[in-house]
Amino acid sequence: MSYYIRRGEVPRKRHTQFRQPDGSLYHEEVMGIHGFAGIQSLLYHLRPPTAIRRVLDGGAAEVRLESPGALRHRLLRTATLPPSGDAVDGRVPLMANADLRVSVVRPAEPMAYWYRYAHGDELIFVHEGEGVLESQFGSLPYHPHDYLVIPTGVLWRILPDAGSAQRMLVVESAGGHIEAPARYRNAHGQLVESAPYSERDIRPPDALETHDEEGTFEIRVKARGRVTRCFYRHHPLDVVGWDGHLWPYAFNIEDFEPITGRVHQPPPVHQTFGGPGFVVCSFVPRLSDYHPLAIPAPYNHSNVDSDEVIYYVDGDFLSRPGIEPAAFTIHPNGIPHGPHPGAYEGSIGRERTDELAVMIDTFRPLRLTADAAALEDETHPAGWSPTWRGDEGERP
Repeated sequence: MSYYIRRGEVPRKRHTQFRQPDGSLYHEEVMGIHGFAGIQSLLYHLRPPTAIRRVLDGGAAEVRLESPGALRHRLLRTATLPPSGDAVDGRVPLMANADLRVSVVRPAEPMAYWYRYAHGDELIFVHEGEGVLESQFGSLPYHPHDYLVIPTGVLWRILPDAGSAQRMLVVESAGGHIEAPARYRNAHGQLVESAPYSERDIRPPDALETHDEEGTFEIRVKARGRVTRCFYRHHPLDVVGWDGHLWPYAFNIEDFEPITGRVHQPPPVHQTFGGPGFVVCSFVPRLSDYHPLAIPAPYNHSNVDSDEVIYYVDGDFLSRPGIEPAAFTIHPNGIPHGPHPGAYEGSIGRERTDELAVMIDTFRPLRLTADAAALEDETHPAGWSPTWRGDEGERP
């Protein structure tokens, strides 16, 4: 989200002498995207951010993908996954392509290290739990139903509140940045009046705490398919001030203002973010269509150019009864999908829908992981037809 924020102390002029009380210089760091042509922020450190003492190879960061199989609609049930690890090493990867990776995580402990993803932005949807996203930009408290948008290169860790059960959906962009759709922004980058949210809904980091401790501090960097473990003698969050347009932020899904109409509106009205090769949409409680002959349930549609993934958060989903929170449906391109039997006719006359869900549409086919295959409800494709047969070679 591009608007100017300033925290702590910065010099009046960029790239000029800025001295510490002992007369030594603070160490300026420019963090920006698209070379030096995109948005950026300037941070001022007590010590050089380059002063790494030691590096270790942390191993491969690849995922095991399942073997190709028959094209079908799929349902993953993740509600019973137990808490495990922290917000990074506890992730369970579920699906991926060349543009993104989608995971879930139920952190059981705070991160004892800081983390940086080097190839794209990360989007974390907080399904359950409270805590703090800590970064060199300051502390950012999070709450249930927050999206946390973390630009590539930001150094961060998640510290859950004690006793707060955590559940998160994670989207890693494999080669670019997660932004508000271009149609929501004017030529100056400001969100326009017709956008479903505004800058007032965006929460940047608040308190900036400067650390000057010595010891052993670990940063894990995910880059080039591997994790590198970097160790510093001084605390990495030693920033005394920063300003600019690049910073992590939170946006709560309940601040998304739904767009409704006399007849059923297409999925793009729910778009919240976009990244290279994918979009993210928010389905929130809203009034139903109000034409006297309206059918509120979505019409059947074919994903000609995309795979559609829906993560169910809460409520009563209009087109798919009997599904629990933390489940995923995956509708691949190549076959049509739509409401379950009875949902289309049954939606007539409904005045509102109370669903809460996150949708990810990708423009290249997704592959599920071996972890995802173990969570699949294989009866799901039968939900549209009692005569469905999944056996290869069988005829209906």
